[in-house]
Amino acid sequence: MNTKLNQFAPQAYAILRIVAGLMFAMHGSQKLMGVPGEKDPVDIASLIGIAGIIELIAGLLIAFGLFTVIAAFIASGQMAVAYFMAHAPRHLLPIINEGELAVVYCFLFLFIATYGAGIWSVDAARTTNRRTTASAGSL
Repeated sequence: MNTKLNQFAPQAYAILRIVAGLMFAMHGSQKLMGVPGEKDPVDIASLIGIAGIIELIAGLLIAFGLFTVIAAFIASGQMAVAYFMAHAPRHLLPIINEGELAVVYCFLFLFIATYGAGIWSVDAARTTNRRTTASAGSL
């Protein structure tokens, strides 16, 4: 069913990608630097520290739309691992084991990995620039 809102789907997707990437990056900055919030930073060489590095870097790459497919795929995998390591042992259902956010991020990033960066991204600008350069070179 098409609606008048369908014309804004590319923009809505770009906003979703940007916001999700920034939120994910903030989880990483919280782990690594204690910001935002009042928690102490974790040891960078720990498993949580490595997760923080992935979250910060992948989140920023997703938000900017740079190497989006790879970054989102890695972020999706990290969230799957986080769910099964930290949440599933308490109970299988995310609503009971407080793993809803990990599950949502996992599937959201899997979707982004399959869909690509979309508009308002460095990846899209690089693709457009490549096409323009290729067209100019064939003249």
